[in-house]
Amino acid sequence: MPEPSQRIRLSQDAAIVLGLARTAVPFAASREDEAERWVRVMRMHGQVGQAMQALGVGEAPLESPAAPRAVRLVQKRDTSGRIVQEIELRAMELAAERRGHLVSTVDVFFSVLDIYGGAFERALYSRGTTRLEMIEELSREGHSVPAPYGGSPGSRFAP
Repeated sequence: MPEPSQRIRLSQDAAIVLGLARTAVPFAASREDEAERWVRVMRMHGQVGQAMQALGVGEAPLESPAAPRAVRLVQKRDTSGRIVQEIELRAMELAAERRGHLVSTVDVFFSVLDIYGGAFERALYSRGTTRLEMIEELSREGHSVPAPYGGSPGSRFAP
């Protein structure tokens, strides 16, 4: 972990994404709805937003027409407010592992992927892209990718 004088901070874009998530995720009806909201808030910000736009990820309605409003209100999840904090902490860990001083939206993206797994992959797919296409686009732009997602096997992150 960096010394106190070199604490890891949030980049402006990562702070915006996490702030928007704090207002959107707690109102999700399900884990899948939470994952969809993460795609929505990341789509317009930072390196991840640029990658999503390059891949043609479009806008979609926030409310899912599949679940009636009454059901969505009853199913409000108690854990969804804490999940944003968990994502932020995981993103800071990823930034520290790559020896970064700022948490980027790429760190947030991989944190969401780590925590939501298949639900996040399905949310990406419903928007017209895949986890692998996102990773390829981020790598092409020179962003660090954690080893489990295609980084070099000898280190946690690819250059």
